[in-house]
Amino acid sequence: MKVTATPLDGVKLIEPRVFGDARGFFLETYSRERYRAAGITADLLQDNLSRSGHGVLRGLHFQNPAPQGKLVYVLEGEVFDVAVDIRRSSPTFGKWHGVTLSGDNKKQLWLPPGFAHGFCVTSESALFAYKCSAYYTPASEHTIRYDDPDIGIEWPVTEPLLSDKDREAKGLSEMDPAVLFA
Repeated sequence: MKVTATPLDGVKLIEPRVFGDARGFFLETYSRERYRAAGITADLLQDNLSRSGHGVLRGLHFQNPAPQGKLVYVLEGEVFDVAVDIRRSSPTFGKWHGVTLSGDNKKQLWLPPGFAHGFCVTSESALFAYKCSAYYTPASEHTIRYDDPDIGIEWPVTEPLLSDKDREAKGLSEMDPAVLFA
């Protein structure tokens, strides 16, 4: 597999080896040994799967306390996936990095704890998978506005479909510093 650093320290783009022929393809979506050798040492405890239609935007979500690292990828369809650095002491605090993940390109993105995460579906629908380093804890969940002008994410949709929670989220500068990361 090929692992590439992103402009956000700790966030990594992963391109698994894909073995294909006339019958289809095979790839290893996760191997603890290989991922640890690539610097992703978190124990991944929970798998999640979502299906969303075109224009659905989920995020920007994070948990603290009980922060989650996430290994995310798309099984079918395509999304624009975003990580936002919310570590107050980081030189890239409030900066974002986005990548296209799809069932065709089979790329993955690793987001360690300390990053908010969101994605927008750019295909007709998308089947989105993520492995998490901590269990989902509703009391630890927080949301930052997807369109926070201080972050300035360039989403590929102008009128996304949002949950009430995502629509009512606060901007990063409005967040209680205690829920962000040091």
